[in-house]
Amino acid sequence: MFARLLSGLRARREARELERHAIPDALWDALLARHPFIKRRSTADLAELRRLSSLFLARKEFHGVGGFEVSDEVALAVAAQACLPILKLGLDHYDGFVGIVMHAGEVVARRSVVDEDGIVHEYDEELAGEAMEGGPLMLAWSAVAGPLADTREGVFNVVIHEFAHVLDLRDGAADGVPLLPNAAARAQWLGVIEPVWQRFGRRIDRNGASCIDAYGAEGLDEFFAVATEAFFVTPEAMAREQPALYRLLAGYYRQDPRADLAGADDNTQP
Repeated sequence: MFARLLSGLRARREARELERHAIPDALWDALLARHPFIKRRSTADLAELRRLSSLFLARKEFHGVGGFEVSDEVALAVAAQACLPILKLGLDHYDGFVGIVMHAGEVVARRSVVDEDGIVHEYDEELAGEAMEGGPLMLAWSAVAGPLADTREGVFNVVIHEFAHVLDLRDGAADGVPLLPNAAARAQWLGVIEPVWQRFGRRIDRNGASCIDAYGAEGLDEFFAVATEAFFVTPEAMAREQPALYRLLAGYYRQDPRADLAGADDNTQP
């Protein structure tokens, strides 16, 4: 009885959110025109992505900094790309934070590191985005609105990148391993991703081209994030280059974007 009541309340809440945050056709069409890798998804995927994007907009709070105005176009661009990774996982995977801070351009952050001798080194780092456990999540609109991909030099999609970090942080650690069911699943994950990452680092050292951004060589956490970018934006190239990693991510995200894109293309044939 209680479970049915709770389910009914959730359904009514969702219906209200979908009504209040319905995405106008013109705005949705403009988003698809701007992001071909989204537009090529199947009709069913696009319908679910649109639904999740409305719920995302209802439940997250956008804040513009330094006079930056978070327009409907800006908010939808973030929402749709953020929801693509959790298309089959559910929006509850983002329940750990609410705030999204938007800057017009990249942000300079002061950093400090301690070397092996105990000496503190300080430096400035330009950030296009940053995810923190518990939020808020920061994004620079100049990076969100900029070029999306170059399969010779690696994919760059800051929204998918930072939301991959959100998923990575669900178990409390930024280590390239998202929240998994048990220790055996974690060991299996590491058994695939670690050797792939090590080979990737050697490839980058040799100046080898990759569809995965070279920034992934910095650490396993960054490798998971940039691999996720490639998985969703250029899935065909990634499946060719990194088949084992592609299968690992397909299992986690419960999606096969390469097959989904092929199916969508077939559906458009006369």
